[in-house]
Amino acid sequence: MLDDRVRAVLGRLEAEEAADRAAGMPETQRSLSVGPEAGRLLFALVAPNAGCEVLEIGGSRGYSTLWLAAAARILGGRVVSLESDPAKVEAWRSNVADAGLEEWAELVEGDAKETLPRLEDGFDVVFIDAWKNDYETFFALARGKLDPGGVVVADNVFSNEVVKAYAAARQADPTLVSVTVPVGSGLEVTTVLRP
Repeated sequence: MLDDRVRAVLGRLEAEEAADRAAGMPETQRSLSVGPEAGRLLFALVAPNAGCEVLEIGGSRGYSTLWLAAAARILGGRVVSLESDPAKVEAWRSNVADAGLEEWAELVEGDAKETLPRLEDGFDVVFIDAWKNDYETFFALARGKLDPGGVVVADNVFSNEVVKAYAAARQADPTLVSVTVPVGSGLEVTTVLRP
């Protein structure tokens, strides 16, 4: 649930993101958070699933992690978040602690191309919000961690040509059901029908 602690940290992160953009901070240093509408959709995908195991590829400062972990704690799930940037790792840890969600969110530090293959299978939802040229690689790696019926959500369909191509490839694959959801920067929501 979104209690006052979670709401306070989400609000602070939204203000920080707006200030970073206004100051012209380079993308590599910004949070690049999904925004509140996409956060609510992620929450809605996770919250009703008992014991929901979530994998987040690209944790950044923890904005989307807070939405996912707040949803996962309702019915006993958890989030495993992957992040490599040391400054963002530190911010992620601080923000998750400030929101009181440490019990439901775990951070794995390092390059996701190296850390993801070492994770155990059994995720129900995967959220990809990392460097766009790596989406295909991350989808291929994450798909093996999902059972049939698992869901992969990818951000930035509307704002990036590489992700548009990623979305088109998901929609053309008969082993998947995939749809572009016009929320935030566009989310591709994909259900895996067969491994």
